[in-house]
Amino acid sequence: MRRLLVGLAALAVLVAGLCLALLGWQRGLTDTTPPSARPPDPVRGAYLAAIGNCAGCHTARGGARLAGGRPIPTPFGTAFSSNLTPDPSGLGGWSADDFWRALHLGLGRDGRLLLPAHPIVNTTLIDREDADALYAWLQAQPAAGAVRRAHELRWPYGSQLAIAAWRALYFTPGVYRADPAHDDPWNRGAYLSQGLAHCSACHAGRNALGGDAGAADFRGGLLVGLGWVAPSLHDPLEAGVQRWPDERLRRWLRDGHVDGQGALGPMAEVVLGSTANLNDADLAAMSRYLRSLDERPVPRAEPPAPDPRRRERGAGLYREHCAACHGMQGEGRRDTSGAWAYPALAGSRTVTQASAANLIRIIERGGFAPATPGHPRPYGMPPFAGVLGAEDLAALASHLRQSFGHVAGEVDAVEVLRLRAAAAVH
Repeated sequence: MRRLLVGLAALAVLVAGLCLALLGWQRGLTDTTPPSARPPDPVRGAYLAAIGNCAGCHTARGGARLAGGRPIPTPFGTAFSSNLTPDPSGLGGWSADDFWRALHLGLGRDGRLLLPAHPIVNTTLIDREDADALYAWLQAQPAAGAVRRAHELRWPYGSQLAIAAWRALYFTPGVYRADPAHDDPWNRGAYLSQGLAHCSACHAGRNALGGDAGAADFRGGLLVGLGWVAPSLHDPLEAGVQRWPDERLRRWLRDGHVDGQGALGPMAEVVLGSTANLNDADLAAMSRYLRSLDERPVPRAEPPAPDPRRRERGAGLYREHCAACHGMQGEGRRDTSGAWAYPALAGSRTVTQASAANLIRIIERGGFAPATPGHPRPYGMPPFAGVLGAEDLAALASHLRQSFGHVAGEVDAVEVLRLRAAAAVH
């Protein structure tokens, strides 16, 4: 018995030593990249901050712009964004080198490891010149004091040791390196999509630990705490744009609206806060890159035979609540000028995606596309959460997924309730 206890104690000491070594290794990461030889350009920094939509995460509802405090739901609890203004509670005491280390190495000014809720997998790709321009712009913003809210994460996920272990598995620091197999516009699009615009922060396929396959992972997945799914950018039946003409994708990214279909939910925020701000060259570069992604189909279960009663119920609900705008055959409606007023549901990828989550979310919460210069007055759809119970909503969604030539799986009330629970924090 004594020998067993001694052995266990020795094992515990060994594990503790390895953990401390791991933590020391991660905290000891260094980078000797010097500041850019050119003076930082805050005007360029403003443009980069718009592409990165820094304010989107770092502004709380009703709070000062960039002062942080916005809740970021994760599978392990809630994180709260930090203050990016030059106030002492934010970046007031930070140097350009401190800011670079935060973006590039995921280290705070005090050397602590930043939570992976900060998209370090993406920001590490940003080069020093762009980081310095961002820093210069942030330092020129109005200072706003804010009380830093403590993260509300279950133990041990918020501990430095747990973060160090996660980083050892999923984080390799390094600026973007151009792929010699592609030209400059493609590489610029990859740099923006993988880095500053951090597309994979939503579109990555994550495992149980929140890890992914890197900044070029766009397999899609559920957005924790929001009830939306970021669909795969590799599958043309989900959100892949490999078969889209270049001009069509540019309009989608710039205007949030194309051929009667509007960006909704989190993607509406992305368009409004990020891609609508791209200049023509960067818009073309991002379009070039996204259309070049390899095609990988999302696994889909064989849809079961439709339940006749559910289908009949769904058809009645569609006639009552939807047909006046979307048409009896899901063909949509145009206004007197010939422009799309209400989108066609026939052929809509949102309706037929492998997961019905986004369709359910739109029916429940409504659909509101972003107002952009290219599409300043988008039509909206009212929410039906107060009108349709879980059974009715499931019947309506099932009808949409199995009508107008669609062949997609049914939705049941359990799935509706599960998604409601997943989105309860918002």
